[in-house]
Amino acid sequence: MDRRARGLALVGLGVLVIVGTLAVGAVTAPDRSVTDGDGRQTLVGSQGGGTGWHDYGSVYLVDSDATAWREDSADSYFDVTMLPNGSVMAGFMHSGYEDGCGPYETPCTKTGFRIVDPDADGGPRVVSEHAFPVRSEGNSEVHDVERLPSGEYLMTDMDAERLVAVRGGEVTWEWRASELYTAPEDPTRRDWLHINDVDVINESHYLVSVRNANQLVVVERGAGAVEVINADRGGSDDSCLVRGEQLVPDADGDVRCGDPDVLNHQHNPQWLGDGAVLVADSDNDRVVELHRTESGEWEPAWTLERAGGIQLDWPRDADRLANGNTLVTDTLNTRIFEIDRNGTVVWSTKTPRIPYEAERLPEGERVGGQRYSAGEPTGETGGETPTATPETPGGDVPVLSLGMTVLRAAVPSTPFWFGEAHLGFSLVGLVLVVGGGIDRWRAP
Repeated sequence: MDRRARGLALVGLGVLVIVGTLAVGAVTAPDRSVTDGDGRQTLVGSQGGGTGWHDYGSVYLVDSDATAWREDSADSYFDVTMLPNGSVMAGFMHSGYEDGCGPYETPCTKTGFRIVDPDADGGPRVVSEHAFPVRSEGNSEVHDVERLPSGEYLMTDMDAERLVAVRGGEVTWEWRASELYTAPEDPTRRDWLHINDVDVINESHYLVSVRNANQLVVVERGAGAVEVINADRGGSDDSCLVRGEQLVPDADGDVRCGDPDVLNHQHNPQWLGDGAVLVADSDNDRVVELHRTESGEWEPAWTLERAGGIQLDWPRDADRLANGNTLVTDTLNTRIFEIDRNGTVVWSTKTPRIPYEAERLPEGERVGGQRYSAGEPTGETGGETPTATPETPGGDVPVLSLGMTVLRAAVPSTPFWFGEAHLGFSLVGLVLVVGGGIDRWRAP
């Protein structure tokens, strides 16, 4: 076979590999839409998509499997809560402000929270907002806000890395993370801790997610940090230094970093009761329930890594519902689903873009919930979760796993079923196409 014919054969084989991989993947993909006939209303905060995921944000209500309404005037929305009067409170980020930019040039980016009236004349609209300017649109957002019984609004300020309570536009209380973590000279210039969630445990205690440290912190109002879940027990700090070395070493050259086998860049923990939390363990691609042991340490007691035949991909929210089921926001699979205690999917819906958080109505965001015990079935395998810390989550192919992370971050519309195997075969096909093209081009 001459070089020209060989080149054409390689190109044809490469195209066949790529097309075949995509066709087989699409045909064999599990269905993300599952319903059992029960009416369910689910409120969703969507970060959106586009460059840096800073476009096409929205808040919307899914009624069974249809969108009942949508408000999409912000670049990104995050945590969402329906208030007793039926309005919706949501953390947000939006660019293009001409006024109130403070030390930053106009147009500037602002973050904070909005109140949305879904029943307004002419459709859902923003009726009020509390916002402040930030240096950049990346990793400076308010991801969560809670309405306190006092009438205050409690926010996670990722720009200054603090909890802050406001009433009438004025700050009434704050807790700065520099009390616990070594701070950079100016936290607004780096994604230092990425505080992404706060839940009210009771009138004086708040549960805070410090993503970059792999830790949850219980903060007592007036006293500061009183407990650290997944405290630093020594070992490698590599997992806390993977995104530009955001954490700052202390005087000993160490950073405060939790065990990544327990939590790894988590989101949206839910306090189930004293000694138990449910967490979207994002970088471990799983949902995990942690229990406090007699020694005071926290260990995984139940995990979920697959649902509906699909491996979880960077989940960012998990809620234990009043019926004992679990609602999961599976971000990079662009789906939201509900499973029962056995890990069986009883409801699932696909989302049009990148979902950040969801809550089931009318119960909303709950404090407290049923615990799943060690030894219960975990997902579709039916295996039992040991009471000891499990082996390192994963089993991924390192290069292909990193490639999938980059691909999904750059192209959020990547099909949910497109995984490491599909990427590997597609790359083989691409190499054949390029190699065959070069061979044909060089042919005399």
